[in-house]
Amino acid sequence: MGQIVAIYGSPRRAGNTAALLAEAVAGARSRGARVEEIVLRDCRISPCLEIYGCKKSGECVIKDDFQAVRDAMLAADGLMLATPIFFYTVSAHVKALMDRCQSLWVKKYWIDKTVPGQWATQRQGLLISVGATKGKRLFDGTLLTVKYFFDVLDARLWDSLLCRGLDFEGDVQKYPQYLQQARDAGCRLADAIGADNA
Repeated sequence: MGQIVAIYGSPRRAGNTAALLAEAVAGARSRGARVEEIVLRDCRISPCLEIYGCKKSGECVIKDDFQAVRDAMLAADGLMLATPIFFYTVSAHVKALMDRCQSLWVKKYWIDKTVPGQWATQRQGLLISVGATKGKRLFDGTLLTVKYFFDVLDARLWDSLLCRGLDFEGDVQKYPQYLQQARDAGCRLADAIGADNA
């Protein structure tokens, strides 16, 4: 069975986003997947400083916890990314990780000269996102951002669970259907990567 990395991107350790991702993780594990959980608020990841030390090799020259998170993502068959919505995009914790992956973009498109869109999918990605309002375009920015983030990881945005109306800690308990959908998504992701690696 495949390896999944689950990235908790909320500043709240026990908030709605974390509860949903925990359900997805439990679902994946119930299907036999190995899941490594990474809580970004516990990681020391500097924002990108745009010094382009990565131009020669594609290796980020800032040394912190980014390298371990990057290596885990690149070793995985499946990715789960969970983030609340802040100003119609991902949390600051997630954005810092994404921006540091600029080094992977440099390697893929500048050094290796990969033609955009001409790469083989190596991993499948699941996005779980939570927003307080019910705005029609609440998740548009996040979906676009995550699509391009997954691109540098040779990952496809395989599925997304977008949950509206969740703000205060514990609100998700009022929506058992969201929790079930998250568990089901974890099961299906495990099945998908298991089939990919069979």
